[in-house]
Amino acid sequence: MAASPPDVAEIGVSRMRGDARREQLIRVAIELFSRKGFSGTTTKEIANAAGVTEALIFRHFPTKEALYDAILLWRVETGRFSEGYVEMQERAEARDDVGLFRAVLRGMLDFHRENVDFLRLMFFAKLEGHELGETFRERHIKPSHEFLERYVAMRQTEGAFRAVDPSTVVGAILGMAFFHSMNSNIFRCREHAPSDEETVESFIRIALDGLRLPMTSSDPTKDTL
Repeated sequence: MAASPPDVAEIGVSRMRGDARREQLIRVAIELFSRKGFSGTTTKEIANAAGVTEALIFRHFPTKEALYDAILLWRVETGRFSEGYVEMQERAEARDDVGLFRAVLRGMLDFHRENVDFLRLMFFAKLEGHELGETFRERHIKPSHEFLERYVAMRQTEGAFRAVDPSTVVGAILGMAFFHSMNSNIFRCREHAPSDEETVESFIRIALDGLRLPMTSSDPTKDTL
């Protein structure tokens, strides 16, 4: 007697279990890669930490490199990057200098605080020369930098910002936040440190006080800090 076809609900449950297992393996791999790097982590260690066999890992990821690549895709899909880009565009169109830089800096600090293991993994990737670190930079960090550089250049053309190199300006603003994030999340230097919200407002004041030209009655920018 021929076996009956699987129930649709059973297929759905099976697929959900497969997706959940894949995410579990990715999370375990991130934790291990962030501590030992790509070269120093074996699939056997990942399997042991996840409580599965190596064979099961290779059912989901044909190679260790494929698992490493999947980490990037998964982190991007769950990191709300698209929402951040939409807000940046809206703030820029409104010429909301404060709101734009606040969104960017808070987004950076929130992402780092929520993904410390992924942040350490990115450092390992760059140190080991693995393309994962460069891929993440090219896809998500570089476009944001270039967007902000264009915005600064546009505001200079409009007479709102001083004539300084846009790339240097963006590097300085993001660099302040990045240094704060490293101290807080990697080096754990949190004693007597202000909150992320207070820090962001301070960085924005430092940046815009240095960038902005004196306002005139025709200046459309009305926000204050």
